[in-house]
Amino acid sequence: MSNFNLNDSYGYLINLAAQRLKYELHQTFQAKGYDITPEQWAVLNRLWEEDGLSQVELAERTFKDKPGTTRILILLEKKGVVVRRPDESDGRVLRVFLTKTGRDLKDKLIPCAQEVLAKSGKNLTKEELAQFKLTLNQILNNLG
Repeated sequence: MSNFNLNDSYGYLINLAAQRLKYELHQTFQAKGYDITPEQWAVLNRLWEEDGLSQVELAERTFKDKPGTTRILILLEKKGVVVRRPDESDGRVLRVFLTKTGRDLKDKLIPCAQEVLAKSGKNLTKEELAQFKLTLNQILNNLG
């Protein structure tokens, strides 16, 4: 029987790093007075890239399930940062659009995320960070 040390598993370390980054991002948003969660941040990011995505497209692009995405969108609607409207050609499909408030958050939240990434990348060179991203992308490609 072989030994397995969880603390030496890069899968465990990736997950731990992701959890800590998520926590730091949430804490930074809260400290700066923004009532946005990391999950909501992911949805906003996808809408900043392409406004008017369907709920299904948002779920796929944020790697969330459909019910979870719906819950996030309901909260974002209550905060006045998105609106959901039926698709013009297929009324069963709901499209999600940023409000002016949602668009304006981009210039406020991105510096928060950059601050967290700078903190996490402290003492690493640009080359090390670039290689790290290449390695993570290769791991993701290997898994499908």
